Amino acid sequence: MIASFLIALVQLLLLLTVAPLVGGLIKTLKARLQIRRGPGILQPYRDLYKLFQKGMVLPDTASWIFAATPYVVFGATAIAGLMIPMISAKAPLGLFGGVLAVVYLLGLGRFFLALAGLDTGSSFGGLGSSREMTIAALAEPAMMLAVFTVAIGANSTSLSEIARVATSTTWHFLAPAQMLAFAALFLVLIAETGRIPVDNPATHLELTMIHEAMILEYSGPYLGLIEWGASVKQLLLMTLLINSFLPFGLQSKWSLGGVLISLAYLLLKLLVLAVSIVLVETTNAKMRFFRVPDLLAMAFTLAALGLVSTFLF
Repeated sequence: MIASFLIALVQLLLLLTVAPLVGGLIKTLKARLQIRRGPGILQPYRDLYKLFQKGMVLPDTASWIFAATPYVVFGATAIAGLMIPMISAKAPLGLFGGVLAVVYLLGLGRFFLALAGLDTGSSFGGLGSSREMTIAALAEPAMMLAVFTVAIGANSTSLSEIARVATSTTWHFLAPAQMLAFAALFLVLIAETGRIPVDNPATHLELTMIHEAMILEYSGPYLGLIEWGASVKQLLLMTLLINSFLPFGLQSKWSLGGVLISLAYLLLKLLVLAVSIVLVETTNAKMRFFRVPDLLAMAFTLAALGLVSTFLF
């Protein structure tokens, strides 16, 4: 019991501490590629510290939903992160749910965030909530189909079981089905984290913002929790992508030496994936919102083809 608690605590600390670092790394790499100085890698930590030190301004029209949303978003994302193999193939909360539980927990946070955008009575909040739910309705099926592709090979929807089978010698890396599912999940990652070409997290323009519109009325610690939860969600989806399809370095059980080795592999894979995201953002322009369904339809098609390919090959 104590060992399980310590394992969950270690992974939770890794999620909370590494998540802002990944966001800072992406911003720094993007700035360097655009020949700009840009913010430092540690800037997200400074931003979170300042937000938690500031006061809050609450809208007069807001109800308990507005106050509860930051805790729901942060808590649901953190619990979902404990269900994903990060250091070891055995996730701390792997027995409490598989891929469906992760999708539903992320959906719970998104649902409350959309309600909070509507709760303030702001036209910007309603606009962002509508756009967010539209993207979610298209992205979630593609994400589930992509993960189901590797779940068929493991004969289980448990992410821990998928990781355990993936680290065995019988796993076929870069099979046609996995390559299609990997591409689909990568597109879903771009959409779910609000990256270009789907969204631009650095803008506050009415015609372009999606995620930022829903949290426009938040400030202080509430905004800090939402931003921290968003960075944890980004790390969660990136870890799901690399450890489901390229589980190199995952240990079969928890140990001190194994944690250090697996952490080194994880950081290396996150670096490669961050570079890929930066290249996509730099070489593409922001899409019109009505073109986004076409991109997510492509992700769904790739995921469906990957799922069908598992039965053909």
